[in-house]
Amino acid sequence: MEHALSFLMTSSGPESLLERAYTDAVEQVDDTNEARVRILDAAYEQFCRMGIQRSTMEDVARRAGVSRITVYRRFATKDALVEQVVRREFRRYFDRFLEEIGQAETAADRVVLGFVSSLKAIRGNPLIGGLIATEPDLMVPSMINDGGRTLETVRGFVAGQLRREQNAGNVARELDTDLVAEMMVRISASFLTIPGHLVDLDDDEQLAALARRFLVPMLEPSGPPA
Repeated sequence: MEHALSFLMTSSGPESLLERAYTDAVEQVDDTNEARVRILDAAYEQFCRMGIQRSTMEDVARRAGVSRITVYRRFATKDALVEQVVRREFRRYFDRFLEEIGQAETAADRVVLGFVSSLKAIRGNPLIGGLIATEPDLMVPSMINDGGRTLETVRGFVAGQLRREQNAGNVARELDTDLVAEMMVRISASFLTIPGHLVDLDDDEQLAALARRFLVPMLEPSGPPA
């Protein structure tokens, strides 16, 4: 089996791909190299149309209108190219997520909006959502069999948002932000990776009602043990 999605399972540095994508979003990192952007755009379109396994560096070069050598000069391997394309998509997701939750008025509203927005954005992304739907044998294992790094990264992001709510006085100081974030992320991840028929993931109102019923109550700290 091709290891084109190994970037989600391992990392050449101390940070995972998701961590680097989130850092890019927060620091507003932008790629202004025209040739590099052209190749990334072409690769994104190619992967969306044909999938990662069926696409070659030659296909990307042809779609970008450049030579294969030009592609290899900027991306030494196909895995390196795939990593940068997916990293850019996750960065765009984080950009959108941070923008959307900023429009909500209360912590509860931000939890609901974040849940609905994240599922909609990931499932609706032609590349990420498409890979989950069409290449689950690659995408899903890379999300759940990486020693927990992907989960840990997203949990850390959500926990950070909850601590911001604490610092602003919007949720109780006693709230275990790490545990609540863990539960919220696991629930969201299960909807993304495990098909089901009881909840319509295309129905925003149903998702919002689900979040208000099961996720918002998590913002209340549990009482002392009996």
